[in-house]
Amino acid sequence: MARSRTAKFRPSGRVRRGLIWIGRAVAAIIALQVVLIVLYTVIPPPVSTLMLWRLAQGQPIDRNWVPMADMGRHLPLAVMAAEDARFCQHQGVDWSEVQNALDTNGGRPRGASTISMQTVKNLFLWPARSYLRKAAEVPLAFFADLVWSKRRMMEIYLNIAEWGPGIYGAGAAAQTYFDRSPDKLTKSQAARLAAALPNPFARNPGRPGPQTRRIARVIERRMAGTQPHAACLWPDS
Repeated sequence: MARSRTAKFRPSGRVRRGLIWIGRAVAAIIALQVVLIVLYTVIPPPVSTLMLWRLAQGQPIDRNWVPMADMGRHLPLAVMAAEDARFCQHQGVDWSEVQNALDTNGGRPRGASTISMQTVKNLFLWPARSYLRKAAEVPLAFFADLVWSKRRMMEIYLNIAEWGPGIYGAGAAAQTYFDRSPDKLTKSQAARLAAALPNPFARNPGRPGPQTRRIARVIERRMAGTQPHAACLWPDS
């Protein structure tokens, strides 16, 4: 009797085949991500999943790749001051920030991620917040941080970040909002771009509202204190 009761709970052949295919699909996705991270060490990512997501929604893409050498210093410093002050110190994941991110607010995860986590999220994952996505960010961020230099990580992040409807990367953002290249941005302009990153659809760096201006002023003040901790971005200087 016990034997027949146990057999009743065994998955059918169709279910087992389905689980095998799901496992293979997950393994293939992971393998593809690993290969792409290695490739992106030397080639610019042509597209991100976030861009593909927006394209599927009918949104155009305005983007041009700008090498880190042509970025200037104001924008990387502003983004580091605003998004991830310990960027040069951690190995892709700042565990205190992860703990904050896993706290709940109305039943959903909240909190900021490191630049490494945001980079792999934009490149490989989906925009909607969830525990599953947050869990996937951690190993990807660790591996990307292991393979890429910090300078390369920042370069990729600044070139795929979303700065408004259809606006991706520092080159398109600086041109759209300030009619100049990223290396010509003032500290104030760089701080306004950094202030817009968490909510680029609501915060316009070119015509900032009172809240965006206030946040930008805070970021601009933090930039001076961030400078001594940003050696990983300019190791030869």
